[in-house]
Parts: sequence; C-alpha cells; structure tokens
Amino acid sequence: MTSKLCRFGILGAATIARKNWQAILNSGNATLLAVASRDQKRAEQFVAECQASAPFAATPRVCGYEELLAAKDIDAVYIPLPTGVRKEWVNNAAAVGKHVLCEKPCAANAADLAELIGACQKHNVQFMDGVMFMHSSRLPAMRQTLDDGRSVGRIKRISSQFSFLGSEEFARQNIRVNSTLEPLGCLGDLGWYNVRFTLWAMNYQMPERVSGRVLTAARQAGGGDVPVEFSGELFFAGGATASFYCSFITENQQWAAISGERGTLHVSDFVLPFFGSEAAYEISQPQFDVHGCQFNMNARTRRITLPEYSNNAPNSQETGLFRNFAALALGGKPDQHWPEIALQTQRVLDRCLESSRQAGKLVGV
Repeated sequence: MTSKLCRFGILGAATIARKNWQAILNSGNATLLAVASRDQKRAEQFVAECQASAPFAATPRVCGYEELLAAKDIDAVYIPLPTGVRKEWVNNAAAVGKHVLCEKPCAANAADLAELIGACQKHNVQFMDGVMFMHSSRLPAMRQTLDDGRSVGRIKRISSQFSFLGSEEFARQNIRVNSTLEPLGCLGDLGWYNVRFTLWAMNYQMPERVSGRVLTAARQAGGGDVPVEFSGELFFAGGATASFYCSFITENQQWAAISGERGTLHVSDFVLPFFGSEAAYEISQPQFDVHGCQFNMNARTRRITLPEYSNNAPNSQETGLFRNFAALALGGKPDQHWPEIALQTQRVLDRCLESSRQAGKLVGV
C-alpha cells in the first residue's frame, strides 16, 4: 500500500461500477470515498451491497452529483453515466480539477469528445477511457510477439467479434437500446473495443478509409433507431485491412485474430478474460504438407500464458486500470496518450456510422 491514495468518487450507480468498486479496493494506491446518484435510495442500496461484498475500511458516503464534485477530499471521478448525459459531468469534473476516468463510448461523437479532452487539458487533469484490456499483462506480451518478426510477420488482416445475446427485456428497457441515452447502441458499447484492439494492433495507425453497416436496428417506445448489430471494414495505408462485428443479438463472442505473412495471433477472450488464473493467446503457423496421396495440414499452434487472474483479483486488468489511472492522477502530470487514443477510437466509430448512413459507402478518415 502506498502512503498516498488517489481518492475516488463514483458519479452514478451503474452496474459496471460494482466491478470497479472492487478494482479500486484492490488497486493499492486508491480508495473510494463517495458515490453520487440522483436516486438516493438506489445509491444507498448500491453502497450497502458493494460494501457487503468488498468492504472498504470506511463505508463510502452517498451524495448528489454537485456535492461530490465540490468535495475537497475527492481527487478523481469515475463516470459510468449514460453517454447521452455524460458530456456535462465530464466538463464539470474537469472544471473543478477532478481527474476523469470515463466509461465508453466517451461521447456521442468525436467533436464532443475533443471538447471534453480540451477541458481536461486546460485544467491539467488526467482523462482516460475505461477499456480494461489495455491494462492487462497480456497486451505487452502480445505486442512483443507481434514485433518479433517471426510469429506473425507483417500484419495483413485483423478480425474481431464482440457480442452478447440480449433478452427481450433488454431490448425493451436497457439504456443501450435507448436512442437518447446511448445513441451509438452496440457500436459504442461493444464496437469501441473492436476498434481499439485494431488500432492497438496497428500501433495506432489510423485507417485511411472505412465502411460500416447497421445490420440490425431496434428502437424503444418513443425513441429512434439504434444499431444492435453492426459490421465494419477498415483499410490502412500499406495494404492491411480489418473487419469487426458487434452485436446485442448474437451469443457471447469476444475473439480477435491478427493475421500476417508468417502466422496468426488469436485471442479468444480479448475483452473479458475467461474465468481463471491465466490470460492466454495462441500463435498459429499451420504447415501444409503433401506426401504422395496424403495431404496433411499441421496445426503448429503454441499457447502463451501469463499468470493473471480474472474477476477483480489484485493483478486483474480492471484493477490495473484503476491502479494505472491513480498513479497518473497522483503524479500530477497527465499522460496525453490516453485521451489521444480515445479520440482516435471515437473518430473511427464516427466514420463507420457515417458510412452506414450511406449504405456502406467507403468514407475517408
């Protein structure tokens, strides 16, 4: 435990905040002092249930949004509020000098996100999005594999899918199908991860052109259409291409494959590691041999594992997210890499959505 802790407040009692409550607890350099909500009873229930599961030494207090942002004992805020109302509160948090860890999609569009990042830069506070896999020990290991020149070679194709099957109740009531609160639907909620993984694999080279299609849309009573099934294609200078598929109407999948001239890196759980004590990925370099009448395709697959527990352990990726963010907040010198890659991700999503409005026409980025 470090001598100084980053003191967090959570702005909103969203379900994802339960996981991150425990991530803050396990970080070693952060603590949680307050949870804010418009619904005090909901916030009280949230705090009581989380404290029973993962208790802090002192129970975090319940307060309103404005009260939390005005509090002198809060250094940073985690904001899991819906995208449609998030802009105001990120701006407000930055204005009073609070560091901002923001759920994704970070904004409704890239112009709004650029404004939010500008506010954070103006007030010298750290901005970071909540993409947990960026903080897994698996990512630097995969980078080393991609860069070794032998395992994958020059990248030619990246493919990924992130999906889950929402229930009928999900379609009717969940905010992710609400055009006011989450206008990007599955593209923002899931596609953010697909695009981020692709950009990471390409060392943050932006695509030159993209194409996108809303395969299925849905709407809730009184609202507009949102994507619930989306596919995209990205085209990079140098010839590499990428595809992604994200969906609320397809069963659980979260795989990604990076194919090159010498092999393929495959990860079957790139967003949320499967439950267990390892984070893993595979390198495949199949070899086709012909001996007379025998045609043999040899798998030549090797599995690389790292000792990393899933599900909120001290060395899990979600704990790493809050530990790394807290270290930057405590250091007092914001790292602009994090807002830059968030804006890159948002820009690609924007252009994919723009393409979908033109029947999948290729559009420049």
